[in-house]
Amino acid sequence: MNNADPTHNVERSRSLERLVAGIPTSDGAGVKLTRVLTHELQRRLDPFLMLDAFGSDSADDYIAGFPSHPHRGFETVTYMIAGRMRHRDSAGHEGLLENGGVQWMTAGRGIIHSEMPEQEQGRMEGFQLWLNLPSGEKMRPAWYRDIKAGELPHYLSAQGVDATVIAGATHGTEGAVSREHTEPLYLDLAMPAGARFDQRLPAGHNAFVYVYRGALEVGTDHARRVDAGRMGILGNDAAADGVVLRAAGDTRALLIAGRPLREPIAQYGPFVMNTREQVEQAMEDYRNGRLAA
Repeated sequence: MNNADPTHNVERSRSLERLVAGIPTSDGAGVKLTRVLTHELQRRLDPFLMLDAFGSDSADDYIAGFPSHPHRGFETVTYMIAGRMRHRDSAGHEGLLENGGVQWMTAGRGIIHSEMPEQEQGRMEGFQLWLNLPSGEKMRPAWYRDIKAGELPHYLSAQGVDATVIAGATHGTEGAVSREHTEPLYLDLAMPAGARFDQRLPAGHNAFVYVYRGALEVGTDHARRVDAGRMGILGNDAAADGVVLRAAGDTRALLIAGRPLREPIAQYGPFVMNTREQVEQAMEDYRNGRLAA
């Protein structure tokens, strides 16, 4: 854990562009979740395609899990706050996602996988983020990595903010994963009441925060509040060099940013390509058993 506080302070913070309330829905075999980043926001938050938040103490909400289903053309990042989920896929990978762990999967040209709970009671809580692949990488071989909680880097600020660095970097601490084309930043911030956290961001990167405990204030001049269960989209101010966040109480929040691909997005369910023809080919490959061949 890095306790140093290098000079990474933000001089001009991005402001809060808009607040988004997630949409309650279900996926898989009926798992109840909240879709925070929806299809309508894909262009605005390019390269991110979807963010789902799930959390329940009732096994009926999650026990059916996500039986075998296909993907092509993007990456999934599953971050488990609480609970146990077993992953199996067509490439022969198998892993157990547990409290505080991350599963990073590149679907590439195609993979079929299942994500099934390994618990019949207790709390299951976490997030799944979909990260787009550039056109030249969409047909790359599938890839998978399980990252245990103890393997995730942390940065601890002088004000007591504990940042779990899943991807990208903060204050000199490199994350567990990096990507050349989309340059994702994925931080889980545990912030004591009143603490300030500065994160530098390239001006062209799209960024948002999702608060899942407590509340945040975004910006310095005319700061705006983001309460638990809300996503705050950060404005793309060319003069801003990052974002300043301040915890209104003890707070947990995700800070996510990335470099937009600025490419066409053609999506049908679990297939995300650049053209309708490519999506139709993915559907045909899946029907004929060639998707993950």
